[in-house]
Amino acid sequence: MFRVVLVMDIFNCSVVLAKGGLRENYFPVSDSSIIFSNSNPLDIVELLRPQEVYIADLNVLQQKGPIEMNVEIIRKVSLRTNTMLDFGISSLEEVDKALSIASTAVIGTETGILSVIKDASFGNPGRISVSVDMKHGRVLRKDPAIPGDLFEIVKILNYFPLKDLIFLDLDRVGTTSGFDSILLYKLVEHSSHIVLLAGGVRNMEDLFTLEKLGIKGALVATAVHSGQIFLEVLNSGIKSDDK
Repeated sequence: MFRVVLVMDIFNCSVVLAKGGLRENYFPVSDSSIIFSNSNPLDIVELLRPQEVYIADLNVLQQKGPIEMNVEIIRKVSLRTNTMLDFGISSLEEVDKALSIASTAVIGTETGILSVIKDASFGNPGRISVSVDMKHGRVLRKDPAIPGDLFEIVKILNYFPLKDLIFLDLDRVGTTSGFDSILLYKLVEHSSHIVLLAGGVRNMEDLFTLEKLGIKGALVATAVHSGQIFLEVLNSGIKSDDK
């Protein structure tokens, strides 16, 4: 089954939408959504009943406001659905904190440390996802041990017992501009993990195309709120006979 994961970027306890990965351009989801008139994460989950959500805690990622700002609302979301949580993990202590709130901890290359990714994945097999954060064709990283080349970091990650690998194209986040099919096909060939795409998905047809490429799921937000993705796939995924 192809997974369709609802993305909720949370800032000051509200869901916001991204544009090109520029966090200063995030705005309340209710400003543009044809589905919701408010931006409350719990209301969104109650209405859509997604099988899986990906939450980015923007207060922590941007170091704006107290670190505990969104913890309680994220915890309430995770009680209602499978939750992947990204809040800029760079230590094993932060991994433990994420796993105490959500079912899966996401470690992004933008903030992560390779040794932490290794230790966390072996210490919590099947509960760690790695987001390979890309911008302008290069891997975003603060740890020099993480290669700047996509396929080099994938080669290293193949040795770790990850839940899945997320390819996050920040240039395409919130743009519904499509994706590089050739690159994604090569990525699937090189990775021993389940690969998910984040960024650029436009509509249902894109989801079918990604499945044909061997991608196992997509993280979506803008295309959901604009009505281009059927809401039912959020709670059932896509099966081959759905095409």
